[in-house]
Amino acid sequence: MIMDLDAVRKKMQKGLDFLQDELAQIKTGRATPALVEKILIEAYETKMPLLELATITAPEPNEILVSPFDQTIIRNIERAIAFKKEMGLSPAVDEEVIRIRIAPLTTERREEFLRLLGQRLEIGRVAIRQIRHEERSKIKRMFEDSELNEDEKRKSEEDLQKLTDEMNEKIQTIGEAKKQEIAGGM
Repeated sequence: MIMDLDAVRKKMQKGLDFLQDELAQIKTGRATPALVEKILIEAYETKMPLLELATITAPEPNEILVSPFDQTIIRNIERAIAFKKEMGLSPAVDEEVIRIRIAPLTTERREEFLRLLGQRLEIGRVAIRQIRHEERSKIKRMFEDSELNEDEKRKSEEDLQKLTDEMNEKIQTIGEAKKQEIAGGM
């Protein structure tokens, strides 16, 4: 029995999707709903992502508009956004909406975000390598248990490495695109 490459691809893709979600939260100087949609808000005796509690739009390149479905939690939303100091966002309640101005990035902040980007990309690469390691161990065990012959083992390892290389290329591409967004004004 040769390894299930589709199952491995799905595991790696989950890691890639998580990485993309993480990178979407890195500020680039442009307003995007992804900057705030995952922020957890205290509401209804639990914590919920902002995306489930409000409509989030970016009507201008430097502004995010949050329209809560329930006005009773507008202050909770404002506090939660303001509490995320590392993001450098300053929300302001304007009647029934929250306006979040996105200040242009300074050179120092851009460099800081580029370092953060590098760290997040490395975490993504490590996750892919970890999955590869686990699958290699399975292949080795299957070979030792005589479930795979030498050719099947070699083929499985080659396929696994090709998939790993493909995922690492995707991480590289995603990273380059995000780097361009962040460095836009440098």
